[in-house]
Amino acid sequence: MAAVASCQPTSLSTTFSSDLLLLGHGKQSACYKRKPILNLPRKPLYYTRATAGTSNAKIEIPNQWYNLVSDLKVKPPPPLHPKTHNPLNPEDLSPLFAEELIKQEISGDRYIDIPEEIIDVYRLWRPTPLIRAKRLEQLLDTPARIYYKYEGTSPAGSHKPNTAVPQAWYNAQQGVKSVVTETGAGQWGSALSFASSLFGLNCEVWQVRASYDQKPYRRLMMETWGAKVHPSPSTVTESGRKLLESDPSSPGSLGIAISEAVEIAATNSDTKYCLGSVLNHVLLHQTVIGEECIKQLEAINEKPDLVIGCTGGGSNFAGLAFPLMREKIEGRMNPVFRAVEPTACPSLTKGVYAYDFGDTAGLTPLMKMHTLGHDFIPDPIHAGGLRYHGMAPLISHVYELGLMEAIGIPQTECFQAAIQFARTEGIIPAPEPTHAIAATIREALECKKTGEKKVIVMAMCGHGHFDLTSYEKYLKGNMVDLAHSPEKLKASLAGVPQVKF
Repeated sequence: MAAVASCQPTSLSTTFSSDLLLLGHGKQSACYKRKPILNLPRKPLYYTRATAGTSNAKIEIPNQWYNLVSDLKVKPPPPLHPKTHNPLNPEDLSPLFAEELIKQEISGDRYIDIPEEIIDVYRLWRPTPLIRAKRLEQLLDTPARIYYKYEGTSPAGSHKPNTAVPQAWYNAQQGVKSVVTETGAGQWGSALSFASSLFGLNCEVWQVRASYDQKPYRRLMMETWGAKVHPSPSTVTESGRKLLESDPSSPGSLGIAISEAVEIAATNSDTKYCLGSVLNHVLLHQTVIGEECIKQLEAINEKPDLVIGCTGGGSNFAGLAFPLMREKIEGRMNPVFRAVEPTACPSLTKGVYAYDFGDTAGLTPLMKMHTLGHDFIPDPIHAGGLRYHGMAPLISHVYELGLMEAIGIPQTECFQAAIQFARTEGIIPAPEPTHAIAATIREALECKKTGEKKVIVMAMCGHGHFDLTSYEKYLKGNMVDLAHSPEKLKASLAGVPQVKF
């Protein structure tokens, strides 16, 4: 794939050449005599990496994670103990999380150093490329300039190893033997399985039943890296058995899978729980995305007008957006930040901002977040990673402060956008970032109407090579839009705890 910049695994930096790469030049083979797909222009297309027009621009892997909390004048509400409703103490979290991760969760420090051992693993795929989507721009005939920060170059094929590696390393440093977690589409479970294999940890994963059935190759990835995988709800845990008694055909949810993993961690002293999104320390680790992006944009003298990312729990969106929000707070740029969620699970656009449990069984602390209610079980859309009832507390807080906006898009529009992207840019996206692609295309077409030359930066959090059954369903015309039921939402919101704090 000519437009994707490769990363050098043995170097802290990637050197981007300013030499132009000519695509379609030279003798034309017989295959090019057919009608171009999507009526793309036949003239030669000139490409370079995202650093077009620069010379020997070196983008280094960040050596610090950025903590947005430090720059917010209004600090986010604290998590509460589920029984006393008092602010949580660090020791309350010690049965579940490694000590260093707890410190990061509550830290007010602006920057936290990344240990060299973690950077050494990051070198396998970081820095990741920032790519200009010139072919997509031409297809849309838009004056907008579209860039995407592509995280699919990691071993697991997504942004998730950015936090899986530090979480596994900190647990291993503490002498923990086993880690447990939940996963939706399998991106997070794959990442933690990969990271655990590097540091000698046992890994056990509860995968949401709908995705477990839809995406068997994700399960095989986890098992290849040594993890044990259960469909959730399962018969392994008390919370899983209870759910199956009430609904034997339950498609599961991330909230249910979290309950199962937390239950195991809380009852085994040598086991800790790892979470792939939502919590502050997870969002913190993902900021390597945005820090790299800032340097890459500086190298080509671009400043974004709009930053777009999909949101389920919020880690990918935060990873790109939070460092850019710092730049906006300090007056160096002025982009709009737009989160995109599925209409079937619209926590930001349809949920309430309230204290709620992070899991279905009510085993986790209470967090102030945009929530659909911890009992909410979304319909089995193909973007399994976006089927979470709540939004990250820090993103919810930022949303309440008016620093970002949010929209919902149905899945058929998202897959239509994904096909356009795949047939122009070459990458088959995971179902989750198709939401960001659809929102980007909406904005680019609006720029076509208005003539605005906006710079759009989009989070492309992973490839969809193990999600092809979803594409098959769309291409055969069998995909339908799923929307939450108002009655179902009303019932789940009624179960949100009444907390006065």
